[in-house]
Amino acid sequence: MPTGSVTTPFGRRPMSLALVRRQRAAADIKAGKTADKWKIKRDASAAMDLLGLQSNSLAVLDALLSFYPENDLRQDGQLVVYPSNMLLSLRANGMAGSTLRRHLALLVDAGLIVRRDSANGKRYARKDGAGEVESAFGFDLSPLLDRAEELAAMAQQVAAERAAFRKAKESLTICRRDVRKLISAAMEEGAAGDWLKVEGTYIALISRLPRIPSIDDISNILDEMQLLKDEILNQLEIQQEFRNNSTNDAHGERHIQNSNTDKPNELEPRSEKEQGVRPSEIGRPMREPLKAFPIGMVLKACPQITDYGPGGAVTSWRDLMSAAVVVRSMLGISPSAYQDACDIMGPENAAAAVACMLERANFINSSGGYLRDLTRRSERGEFSLGPMVMALLKANGHGERKAG
Repeated sequence: MPTGSVTTPFGRRPMSLALVRRQRAAADIKAGKTADKWKIKRDASAAMDLLGLQSNSLAVLDALLSFYPENDLRQDGQLVVYPSNMLLSLRANGMAGSTLRRHLALLVDAGLIVRRDSANGKRYARKDGAGEVESAFGFDLSPLLDRAEELAAMAQQVAAERAAFRKAKESLTICRRDVRKLISAAMEEGAAGDWLKVEGTYIALISRLPRIPSIDDISNILDEMQLLKDEILNQLEIQQEFRNNSTNDAHGERHIQNSNTDKPNELEPRSEKEQGVRPSEIGRPMREPLKAFPIGMVLKACPQITDYGPGGAVTSWRDLMSAAVVVRSMLGISPSAYQDACDIMGPENAAAAVACMLERANFINSSGGYLRDLTRRSERGEFSLGPMVMALLKANGHGERKAG
């Protein structure tokens, strides 16, 4: 490396090891390398925040490049420009002298230009007899050529980050709209659930969004907003399934009542297939269906569930099932685990089981795993709600008193 590639600033401007490294790197440009100076400037403009530059800095860089006569920066060319501050100021839209000096210093600190100061600090070029420049003192544009690929990569990084920001912001806008309209629809159509509480969660999420958010702020809020949307949809879907099941049960009851029972042999089907037994259940012991307890008894045993009913009250099985959907989400029970419990135990008993679990939440490590275990035991005919409900009744002071 030629020692002449490193020069120190004139006057009181300090020298730094970083400046030494930049000057050495600029002197090691690959032979024959060329690059479009205006493309480099556009890349630097796109990456101005990463470089620590301001818009006025880019105006000064534009003015400096205008004093380089060719369109391409060439490794074998004369890359030092030497305009006076007055000429630079004119080409930088009449920028004040103090502002000009400050932004020249920013360009040097960003490693885009290097000062090549003369002995007296003046900027000029010394030419030979043929009029060719032998040496020049001013601002060296070599770092721009040396860092052309790096600046292009920085510009691409900024463009990718901006695209990701726009995508995340758009996704959050759509998700916010979906949640807001789902809550409004649920309220207007009287869907069971504490929708005021859900709306409060939505408002709390929006209030956490800064006035000028970063992509991390938007991504975090988007994740939580998507979870809230999923919970709302799960709650509405489960309620729809409850209504469908209730409708099917009603149709089944009317069909049984209207059936012709005059023929005794029709009351005793001759095969398991006629009894409606699925092939997978042939050979397995039939289990007794769980009996639903009176709702009053369940509420005495599990008083906490009433806080999650519509309007903070539970007066029917429908209210209890709606409250159980809210509590299911609060306890971390997945929609699939709760749906399996409804299928095996029945919707009422599944809701009662969740109410019992709410009372004993401090003693259950994994509510989802606990409910799945109850569901499996119920399917095998090994579980009954009776002992659980009676134990909670006793714990709440509603147990039967012994005589004497």
